[in-house]
Amino acid sequence: MTIRNLFLLPGDGIGPDIMSEVKKLINWMNQELGTGFEIDEGLVGGSAYDAHGAAISNGDMAKAMAADAVLFGAVGGPKWDKVPYDVRPEAGLLRLRKEMELFANLRPAICYPALADSSSLRKEVIEGLDILIVRELTGGVYFGEPKEITDLGNGQKRAVDTQIYDTFEIERIAGVAFELARTRDNRVCSMEKRNVMKSGVLWNEVVTDIHAAKYSDVILEHMLADAGGMQLVRAPKQFDVIVTDNLFGDMLSDVAAMLTGSLGMLPSASLGSPDPVSKQRKALYEPVHGSAPDISGLGKANPIAMIASFAMCLRYSFNMTKQADIVEKAISDVLESGKRTADIMSEGNTLLTTSEMGDAILAQMVSLSE
Repeated sequence: MTIRNLFLLPGDGIGPDIMSEVKKLINWMNQELGTGFEIDEGLVGGSAYDAHGAAISNGDMAKAMAADAVLFGAVGGPKWDKVPYDVRPEAGLLRLRKEMELFANLRPAICYPALADSSSLRKEVIEGLDILIVRELTGGVYFGEPKEITDLGNGQKRAVDTQIYDTFEIERIAGVAFELARTRDNRVCSMEKRNVMKSGVLWNEVVTDIHAAKYSDVILEHMLADAGGMQLVRAPKQFDVIVTDNLFGDMLSDVAAMLTGSLGMLPSASLGSPDPVSKQRKALYEPVHGSAPDISGLGKANPIAMIASFAMCLRYSFNMTKQADIVEKAISDVLESGKRTADIMSEGNTLLTTSEMGDAILAQMVSLSE
C-alpha cells in the first residue's frame, strides 16, 4: 500500500474545529478505501507562539518540508495583537510559503448552484461561476526589501515596502496559469498595473513573451488590476483563469471569494516547483477564510472550505482524481439538500453545526462510493 504523508497544522481560532472534520474523512478513506494516509500534527500561528515563542517551530517546519502535503487551518486572533512583528501568527504561514518555495497559489471561486441566491450579486450574474485565480505567492511587495519604517524626526516617519519581480518568477507563475487553462476553458487574463508600476510593465512583457513562445494555443488577455476588480463585480463569468502578482492576487481573490456568498466556502492550494527526480511538488492547502476566534469552539464554523482544500490536495498532490471528485460532489449534494452552517443559512434550510456538516458530507461520500 502506498504511504501518503500528511502534515496537519490546524492553527488558531476555528482552525482546529474545521480540521477535525477533515480528519473524519481521512480516517474513513484509510479504513474503507485503503488510501494509506499517515497523519502527523503540529502547531502554527498563535498556538505555536504560546508553546515555542515562534509562529512555527524549527521542528514543525522540518516536518512540513518532509511531508507529501500540508493541510493548514487558520492563524491569528486578538490574543496575539501585541506580540513582536517577526513572531506574529501570520509569520508562520509566510515562513511556510517561503521555505517550501510555494510560488503558485490557486484560488478557485465556484458558485455552487444551491448557493446562487447567497451572493450579493444577482443570481443571473453569479450562477455557474467557475473562476481560478493563480496568484504569485513568494515574490512582490510582501517579500521585497527594503521593508522598514524610518523615524525622520520632527514627529515624521517613513514606511517603505518594495515591489520586486524577476523574469523567472513571472515566467513560472504564468506557465502554471497557462497549463491549468488548458484543462479548463483555455483562457487566461493577466492582471497588473503597467500604467503606473515598472513591475507591471515587466510582468506584461514576460507574460506576453512566454505565451507567444510556449502557449499560443491559449487565449490571452491583459487587464489593469483595478479594472479587473471592477469587472469581477460587474460580469465575473467573463473570466476563466486570472494570473496576477502577490499583492493584487491577495485582493482580487478575496473579491472573487465574496461573489460566491461566503468566504467559508472557498479552498486554496499553494504549490512549489516539481522535484527534478520525483516530480512531486511541495504543497500546502488551506481555506481562504480567517481564524474567526469569536466563534471558535461554538460549532458555528463552516468546514466546507477546509474539506474542499483537502479535495484539492487529493487532486494536485496525489493525483487521486476520482476521490477528489467524490468529495466535491458530496459537498454539492449536501448543499442541494438544504443543509447549511450559520454563515450560509437562509429561510427554509436546515441549520447544522460544524460537526454535523462534516458528518453530512462524509455520509454522502459513503453513499457515492457504494
